[in-house]
Amino acid sequence: MPPRVFIFGISGRVGRLLAARLQGQGVPVSGLVRTRQQAAALERAEASPLLGDLGASTADELGAMIRDCDVVVYAAGSNAGPQRVTDDIDLAALGRVAEAVERVRGVRLILLSVLPEAWRERALSDDEEHYFAVKKRAEVSLTRQDVDWVILRPSLLTDDAGDGEVSLGPAEEHGEIPREDVAAVLEALVLEPSIRRQILELNEGQTPVTEAVRGFARDV
Repeated sequence: MPPRVFIFGISGRVGRLLAARLQGQGVPVSGLVRTRQQAAALERAEASPLLGDLGASTADELGAMIRDCDVVVYAAGSNAGPQRVTDDIDLAALGRVAEAVERVRGVRLILLSVLPEAWRERALSDDEEHYFAVKKRAEVSLTRQDVDWVILRPSLLTDDAGDGEVSLGPAEEHGEIPREDVAAVLEALVLEPSIRRQILELNEGQTPVTEAVRGFARDV
């Protein structure tokens, strides 16, 4: 039986790519969206949308959304927007999702985060500096909760075509990575249930995605 997957951030660029890849593997996918237009688009893509506001949803409400799922992917984020939004989505909402996962039990939580060195080649605004600080705080908080978490830290995201080859490890150089390849790695992580409680950094490379992810699988 394929895992049942819930994606927070399913209407974002990586979230949409991930949903399409999983559906191509026959994986049931659902996700939270804010507008009826986004819900209609997901329904046309044969995903199952739930309408709601991530920033306003309680842990109980989030738990009801994911109670029939095996894997939750948290791909939502402010993308270094206003600090209030970063606090709400990248920290507080993630904390409530993790609390919901902790209550449901038996659910893996995969967080799409960011490589700490990303964007460091340029001067950062106050909002961007705040974003990186909050992402770190969110990771620390998640690793201290009693859930099966995986944290994926990609390099600078681009919209270039993916080539299916990456460099994946506990520590990677900062470069660039196409969103298509990030979605491919997330897909492989979803489908490899033995990978848990690991922080993995992701950059462009020369190793096929399935091989790169398989290297972190554990015998169960």
